[in-house]
Amino acid sequence: MDEQQEMKVKNPWHRPHIFLATAGIAAAIIIMVAIAVVQNKPLQQKYKYGIVLDAGSSHTSVYIYEWPAEKENNTGMVKQKQACSVKGPGISSYSKTPEKAGESLKECMDNATKTIPKHRHPETPVYLGATAGMRLLKMENDVDSKKVLASVEKSLQTYPFSYQGARIITGQEEGAFGWITVNYLSENFRKASRTVGALDLGGASTQITFVPGQQVESSDNSIDFRLYGNDYHLYTHSFLCYGKDQVLKLYLEQQIQPNADMTDNIILEDPCFHPGYNIIKSFQSVFDSPCVKNLTNSQKGQNFTHRGIGNWNKCNQAIKEVFNTSHCRYSRCSFNDVFQPPVTGRFGAFSAYFFVMDFLNVTPDHSLDEAKKILEAYCTTPWGTLKQKHRKVKEKYLAEYCFSGTYIVSLLEDGYKFTTNDWKNTEFIKTIKNSEAGWTLGYMLNLTNMIPAEAPDTPLLPYGGYVSLMLVLSFLIIVCIILGCIFFRRPSGPAHKEII
Repeated sequence: MDEQQEMKVKNPWHRPHIFLATAGIAAAIIIMVAIAVVQNKPLQQKYKYGIVLDAGSSHTSVYIYEWPAEKENNTGMVKQKQACSVKGPGISSYSKTPEKAGESLKECMDNATKTIPKHRHPETPVYLGATAGMRLLKMENDVDSKKVLASVEKSLQTYPFSYQGARIITGQEEGAFGWITVNYLSENFRKASRTVGALDLGGASTQITFVPGQQVESSDNSIDFRLYGNDYHLYTHSFLCYGKDQVLKLYLEQQIQPNADMTDNIILEDPCFHPGYNIIKSFQSVFDSPCVKNLTNSQKGQNFTHRGIGNWNKCNQAIKEVFNTSHCRYSRCSFNDVFQPPVTGRFGAFSAYFFVMDFLNVTPDHSLDEAKKILEAYCTTPWGTLKQKHRKVKEKYLAEYCFSGTYIVSLLEDGYKFTTNDWKNTEFIKTIKNSEAGWTLGYMLNLTNMIPAEAPDTPLLPYGGYVSLMLVLSFLIIVCIILGCIFFRRPSGPAHKEII
């Protein structure tokens, strides 16, 4: 029988050293991948929320703001998340039925409850700021104004948010917070750029705010803020009764007053209303405000015929008479004996400034003279032609655009003493970076200084520790590979013969 010899060598992968080295490499790779995934996963941005209700003279708006939970220079980076317009008139209109003031907020506040994450509800502050409409109601009837505020307070406290109060803000606050909004949205604070002045026009009041080039002579017109580590000293003034709705009453009062004692129907030929405009109105509709004189008992039932004649030059001249410039106890004034330093720099004009000029197609490219020509052409347009052209626009607003546009030009030029150059430096704005220009964002921005910051989510390891750990694990893998190669190539021992 022939003998056959066969060399039989053990499989090197079965060696324990190779097995351990391979397991070590696999474990290190798995650990590295796991740490890398956890370390580099996108961090969830934490947001805080705030709600501000702007209770204006003609309507109420509910604004929801959000900002990163970690703050920059003690001021939250606030942006508008959502805005909701409350159906119906402003809360001051509910003076005789105050319970309806709170009820009117329900739809928008229910919407806020759905919009803000549920786990953030308890820490979300709610503020209501009432402006000139409520200031006028307070002047007229303090008891009624308190009842209206109590009604909205009761309504807001039923929601799962952190109710912080409902109050009537001052005109100076309204102007200053509007200035903060415009400059914040333009990033002037963060870039340490030159600030922009703010012009706000509502239904019952108007505000002007800017950084003056000289000392403010009246303490009532001075306000200070600290934002992003910088101090700002502002000039600001709010003219109550000089919003576009109330100033129209002042203007009509001046036109009616010489004939107010007449018992027969008064025909008021108005250059600020279009040719063909002819409406019978009550005295009460004009004199139902603290901004104008009280009616006598004999006048309360009287009517007048409001007839438009559409003459812009006469309209402009008549509007100038609502500004009292006959007396000034300071070095210089705007009107009504109110101190105002010379306007300087660029201005952002918002609220009714924008809506009126946008309708009239007056753009930043138009000079002051061109704006006047546009107004002149619009004011002389027959009333019937306008109604045909703008069928979807409420007749009340359509009829008043001639007056409102002319008033804006006169307010800037004759009231605030804007020059042709200042007009060029004024932009009519509605929104900046998807947030509405107005006082509410500035109010929220200022209030976030009182809201504690929250630590942001952080990676598993600090960057330095992460890099060090990756280097150590990589080194271990290399060592295991080298050891594995050494053991893999080493013979397992002398071959032995097996005789079959």
